[in-house]
Amino acid sequence: MVTKRQREIIIGAILGDAYLQKTGKHNARLKLEHPERQRDYLLWKYEQLKNLIQDSPKAVERYNPALKRTYIYYRCQTHSMPLLGRYKRYFYDERGRKRIPENIAQLLCSPLSLAVWFMDDGHYCQRDGSAHIYLPRYKNEELKLLVTALQQNFGLHPRVVWKKGYPCLYFPRDESERLMALIKPWVPSCMRYKIPF
Repeated sequence: MVTKRQREIIIGAILGDAYLQKTGKHNARLKLEHPERQRDYLLWKYEQLKNLIQDSPKAVERYNPALKRTYIYYRCQTHSMPLLGRYKRYFYDERGRKRIPENIAQLLCSPLSLAVWFMDDGHYCQRDGSAHIYLPRYKNEELKLLVTALQQNFGLHPRVVWKKGYPCLYFPRDESERLMALIKPWVPSCMRYKIPF
């Protein structure tokens, strides 16, 4: 059984670093992976979703030929299930491109989802008190859906800016303070470095 809290974490993870892999006609599994420095964060996700996950997180080595370095990642994956198959159809098109679904306002409505998304893809800039959430190359209409959902559900008004060819949600100081107030209660101690104190 998938609890409400688990669904909220899953939605945040899908918007962030997680990947949904199709398994058959109607099902999918959620794949979670983080670098070694975020091992404790992956363990937190594992504990939250433990009854849905196949096995405990495992270390994986990857060699980067350009940098001539080996990196360690930790990863785990859930069992295949219809709920994740439905989310796969929402968040990915037929070609496997990640997208923002039309019903994002119904899906992204919990501060916990917002917190997981920020922990995955967000950055707080101490210098000017701004926050950023980095995004894939979503279409303009998808970006509008995302911004509208944040406005309706959380009273947040980020701007879409472009950095190195990718869109990014930019929260100036006032908006950043609202965002931090919303997500702070949900951020585990291992990820507190992502938010101001």
